[in-house]
Amino acid sequence: MSNPSTGDSSGDSIENLSHENRHFPPSPAFAAQANAKSDLYAHAEKDRLAFWEEQARELTWDKSWETVLEWNSPYAKWFIGGKINASVNALDRHVAAGRGDRTAFHFEGEPGDTRTITYAQMLADVSKAAHALTQIGIKAGDRVAIYMPMIPEAAVAMLACARIGAVHSVVFGGFSADALLSRIQDADAKLVITADGGFRKGAAFALKPAVDEALKGKHNVEKVLVVKRTGQETAWNADRDIWWHELVDSQSSEHKPEFFDSEHPLFILYTSGTTAKPKGIFHTTGGYLTQAAYTHRVVFDIKPEKDVYWCTADVGWITGHSYVVYGPLINGATQVMYEGTPDTPHKGRMFEIVAKYGVTILYTAPTLIRTWMKWGDEFPKAHNLSSLRLLGSVGEPINPEAWMWYREIIGANNCPIVDTWWQTETGAIMISPLPGVTSTKPGSAMKAIPGISAVVVDDNANPVPNGHGGFLILDKPWPSMLRGVWGEDERYKETYWSRFKGIYFAGDGAKLDDEGAIWLMGRVDDVMNVSGHRISTTEVESALVSHEAVAEAAVVGAADEMTGQGIVAFVILRGGIPHAGGEELVKELRAHVTKEIGAIARPRQIMVVAELPKTRSGKIMRRLLKDVAENRAVGDATTLADPNVMKLISEGLNSSKDED
Repeated sequence: MSNPSTGDSSGDSIENLSHENRHFPPSPAFAAQANAKSDLYAHAEKDRLAFWEEQARELTWDKSWETVLEWNSPYAKWFIGGKINASVNALDRHVAAGRGDRTAFHFEGEPGDTRTITYAQMLADVSKAAHALTQIGIKAGDRVAIYMPMIPEAAVAMLACARIGAVHSVVFGGFSADALLSRIQDADAKLVITADGGFRKGAAFALKPAVDEALKGKHNVEKVLVVKRTGQETAWNADRDIWWHELVDSQSSEHKPEFFDSEHPLFILYTSGTTAKPKGIFHTTGGYLTQAAYTHRVVFDIKPEKDVYWCTADVGWITGHSYVVYGPLINGATQVMYEGTPDTPHKGRMFEIVAKYGVTILYTAPTLIRTWMKWGDEFPKAHNLSSLRLLGSVGEPINPEAWMWYREIIGANNCPIVDTWWQTETGAIMISPLPGVTSTKPGSAMKAIPGISAVVVDDNANPVPNGHGGFLILDKPWPSMLRGVWGEDERYKETYWSRFKGIYFAGDGAKLDDEGAIWLMGRVDDVMNVSGHRISTTEVESALVSHEAVAEAAVVGAADEMTGQGIVAFVILRGGIPHAGGEELVKELRAHVTKEIGAIARPRQIMVVAELPKTRSGKIMRRLLKDVAENRAVGDATTLADPNVMKLISEGLNSSKDED
């Protein structure tokens, strides 16, 4: 039984150790002009299905639906009988309404080349590409793998597939030939769209050789369509390879779209599974577009006539699908698209771009925010960021310290921050502040958006009271939900629907604070068990990052004979901050965690490192750090952005001391 006087909650699935009482309400000026008002919650609650129908009516349908929702757990169908085309919603309708001259993309290449592309040009380019796909035999239902740098043709390729009813499967351009082949095989793709290469870290990196290598395996790919981006030497198979400009440019820019069933598959996107085989998460059309557009409108408060919106995600991730390609274009937004890395040719590159285009809304990941902190305040301070009016965070929980830095240094204490929780599987944002309504707290995603039901529950699926932790579940179907795992029905049921009967559980832990705000605690697999206490890695990492010397931290639980698991921390230090080094600093950091959270969370070992093992989307691979902390051979590191990181960390940890 828990003891209320000590705040002991050892019965909780995850303990609630840290406290955050700072509140940041929206300014009256922001609230007055906001797209979402506070009555939206009650409105959505009153009749959820009618609410989603209202959102769906914001789209252009060729034929309206007969039934809003058919729910046979775990299978949902939304807007049944409706007919729709994704590219018509993203492009044609704006051109038809006289908005063809509006800029869709300000493209900035890493070498400094730029393109300004209007909605009318996008429509012409997508129409030509749609004709080209049809000419080489692609038809509705066929799967197309897209392996591209972050250039406008990547969005054009996705929309051209959607226009003719082909299912796109975008594979991030940083993945290896093996990773590409496994995804081509799983989706049984008929075509690969790629580029000779792209620019990254100041140089051209090749993409086509990885495609050639992948296609030595078993597959049914008939053609490879190649965009000329870098002009580098490219091996060529005349029977299979086609230059994009040779096939696409000569096509007609008029294309009559076909409309597809609301439940027609729009795309497959692979997420790494815990087992070696990636999971093909697939999404259909009507419900997905409805929620992507709605969330983009209310969470980012988009004013398409005057905002310049920049989501820094690559199209290889779900964020690039929902908040670069589909949501913003459906809403007629003007966007920035940047090809390269944040530190090329200098560490102020992204701030320079914000100033150049007058970016008003910036949506990025905590890992980049912490990297900016590490580099130092002088880089953002060297550029005029006063155009910004709203900031967003995506990808993982953001530490309160990083949240405050983002608010103060990037937003000049003047921009609401929307910290968004969602997943490849959910398709669109599920939990987030509404910027004109919510009084935010640093590090909390706050609560489910109107129309969505998210609950924190204990082991028996009972909701936990405020101040307690547990599992985050979604107990009512939502329009943009995944429709399954491609070709693996049992895996879909087992992965998402077996922990709690008939309820979606994605594997994330969460807690409710005393006011009922939701705090995401990372993957339940990352929860550590120290002397019977279940402690979230996220909380210990946030405690470390709140020390002025630390820019980023990764924490793992390593097997420990005494306590079950011992906490091992890996930290990156901030630039330009004076601090004691070596043993002295480690001692100071241990004491700091004790003060912030309690002695139970004091790390057994702390190691200062130059880099952490991260996937190319910026997620820290704690599994590999755990291997090192438990003296095992390091597991599969193929998806790491820099495979050498692990060797350096292994050598360093073996020479660092445990707490006495």
